[in-house]
Amino acid sequence: MKKWIKVSMVSALAVTTLAACSKPQDAPSAQGSKPGEKAKFSISMRTLAFNHVEKSPNINEDKWVKLLEQKTNTDLDIVLVPHKEFEQKMAQMFATNDIPDVVQGSGGVSGKEMAGSVQAGVFMPLDDLLQKYGPNLLKKIPKEAWAKETYQGKIYAIPEFLSNPSRRATAIRKDLLDKAGLPIPKTVDEYLNVMRKFKEMGVENPYQGRENFKYADTFFGAYDAFPYLSMMMQQGDQIVPKFFNTDNMTKALQTYKTMFDEGLINKEFATINPTVYKNSILAGKAGIWSMNANEALQWEQQMKANVPTAKIELIPSPVGPDGKGGYYLYNSVTRAWFINKNAKNPEAIIKFYDWMLSDEAEQFFTFGVEGENYTMDNGKINYKTPTDPAGIDEERYRQAFLWMVQDTTYNKGTLSLTEEGKQLIGTYDNMLAKEGRDGIQFEPRLDGYVKNPDIAPESDYGAPLILQHMVKMVYGKEPISDWPKVIEEWKAKGGNDVVKEATEKFNKKDPSVTISMPRR
Repeated sequence: MKKWIKVSMVSALAVTTLAACSKPQDAPSAQGSKPGEKAKFSISMRTLAFNHVEKSPNINEDKWVKLLEQKTNTDLDIVLVPHKEFEQKMAQMFATNDIPDVVQGSGGVSGKEMAGSVQAGVFMPLDDLLQKYGPNLLKKIPKEAWAKETYQGKIYAIPEFLSNPSRRATAIRKDLLDKAGLPIPKTVDEYLNVMRKFKEMGVENPYQGRENFKYADTFFGAYDAFPYLSMMMQQGDQIVPKFFNTDNMTKALQTYKTMFDEGLINKEFATINPTVYKNSILAGKAGIWSMNANEALQWEQQMKANVPTAKIELIPSPVGPDGKGGYYLYNSVTRAWFINKNAKNPEAIIKFYDWMLSDEAEQFFTFGVEGENYTMDNGKINYKTPTDPAGIDEERYRQAFLWMVQDTTYNKGTLSLTEEGKQLIGTYDNMLAKEGRDGIQFEPRLDGYVKNPDIAPESDYGAPLILQHMVKMVYGKEPISDWPKVIEEWKAKGGNDVVKEATEKFNKKDPSVTISMPRR
């Protein structure tokens, strides 16, 4: 599978890793298992920008992979796909027909990265195999997640799922807020005032920006103006993207322009990549930012290595004119696992993933190895959460990357061991469950988007055409008042077809349509 990675890739290490994991194209897919014999199969996995993964000289020799193989009686050949080039490398994989036994997708059967492979017959339907070998999978995975993996009435993937779709949260340096003597902000104006105070105090990035507004979209949520794939609405007798609401969109853009003009967001935010984004936060240079809530405690521990007095608190996201706010609600599927129709031992693969939802697997992935990572005391687990950066990265890798099928909302096992963890569970149940934005969705995605990539959004960032204008307006290169012209340009470049298709499917109550439910 060397064809997946070019030598010019950002990480030369990933090239080495992929080459080490490669196998001849004409090699058998997976060996059939005799009693006691290890089931051998290959799996492609996105690196997800996990440090422990991307720094590994050979992931297949990793200690935790070896332990996983022992527990599941398998011989895994993990093929890493670079996080930043995921869609490109997936398309390359399908074009060369160099496909592992198991392929990780990002969501449903019609995800962009799958390049129509399910519809083309690359993968096998799993219904009969699941009935025979997947009791835990069928029992514990919610029907909403299975629906995302269904095509023409057949299940084609095993989903990793999310029981609470409100996953992202607004984080603040509570130690800085206390020093400023200000209360927790609620409205957009209150947030701006806190950021202004942070700037006075010398905070380098009162609000941490990032390219494509990804994980930097807090105030689009306040105005219900996310330009994302799941964000369509009814306007008159048509189904249109939410950015058609010019009033909401211009208010959101004006908020960011105010932040830009006043130095409350980094002047180079449009080029800040995920690594720089996280490093800035962990170095103590940010005051407010967006993050996955389940990582708050780990990030705080890592930050304390640089700023011992740092305290991260997740707070309600800013509310807009309608009194609501929050981030886009996630798909019910976070990762999905497709089995190549040519895999030699699919029943063993199903058993492997079924084990992921067993009690044994939960204890292994959550706490590690008894005697090394935890001890037992009268049936009670004594586990010490790592505090050093490398240990935190390793724990995150074990709990999130290698645990391929689970409820990824949060790790209940470790959180339940501490008061801080119990508070985070409460944050999910009592705060995040009440916020977040959603819209009318189409799965598979609309043909109009497939045919016109320049106007097609993704799950958490806007279409190239839309992003281009958003950035220019915040930077002052275009007037925000020109937003209606942006809508007309979007419509002229294929958007009219998108609106027509969406409206027709909505009116026909096509099964591809999902109408969002209001947050409680």
